[in-house]
Amino acid sequence: MTTRLTQGRVLRSLFPAGLPSGLRGDPGVIGPEGPVWRIVREKAILAGGPGALLLQVAHPLVAAGVVAHSDFESDPLGRLRRTLDTLLTVVFGDRAQAESAVAVVAAVHAPVRGVSTPGDGSAGSPYRADDPELALWVYATLVLAALGSFEDFVAPVGADEKAAFYEGYKVVGRMFGVTEEVMPATYADFEAYVRRMGDEVLAVGDEARAIARGIFEATVAGPTWWSRPTMQLAAAARLPPGLRAGYGLPWGRGRRGAYAVIRRLVRPALRLMPGRVRYWQHFRVARSRIDPA
Repeated sequence: MTTRLTQGRVLRSLFPAGLPSGLRGDPGVIGPEGPVWRIVREKAILAGGPGALLLQVAHPLVAAGVVAHSDFESDPLGRLRRTLDTLLTVVFGDRAQAESAVAVVAAVHAPVRGVSTPGDGSAGSPYRADDPELALWVYATLVLAALGSFEDFVAPVGADEKAAFYEGYKVVGRMFGVTEEVMPATYADFEAYVRRMGDEVLAVGDEARAIARGIFEATVAGPTWWSRPTMQLAAAARLPPGLRAGYGLPWGRGRRGAYAVIRRLVRPALRLMPGRVRYWQHFRVARSRIDPA
């Protein structure tokens, strides 16, 4: 499968649409208190997108649903764009905007159900997109992507701040269908859950590899700063060794060194950028909506 996109189409596949102004004074479902806005406002979190996608489809049931019920072959980066667009709307939109975005996702997910392919790590198991357990894994990849990318390219995040971010971000998980029964109570519990998933559930099967090929091949005709090697490097940096090997992503000394150099260059560069360049438009709209002027 080979998907070649024009440069403009690649950019549209990566960047979400803007956020309308919303209801004046409405802080939305999370609000500016705590670390969630400060972390998610950074465009640098986009670097965690490829790794998050590959983590998601390393769950055999998620991969089966994506292959059977999405347009990943014609628009392999669409899931990244749609997820980011919905996430930014939930975090920075007013309450009505957040609830509307979640309702759209729920309507899309409602008919997504089936049986996974036997032999691809799931033994022909039934799945449905509104399963709270599957929703939890997708939500977990968003937490990992946001915190990991922020730490790599913006600033370190201390243990207390990670715990506070996770607590505030639970709103996102709940809105996407993660129930209290399955939601890890604390950040420490969340870390234990991620380790358990890696040990017991995640596996790179044929469907996951096909999705990965589609994602990487879609970047061939794209801008040089988001080419296939760049996206593969970003994905490899966010994956544990076993999954990295399963996807065939090299991570030798040269690539680790290249990623370290990128990190050292990006951090000071971001500090020099004005907010209109560095932050998502959604955050700037949210600040204008709640700040008196």
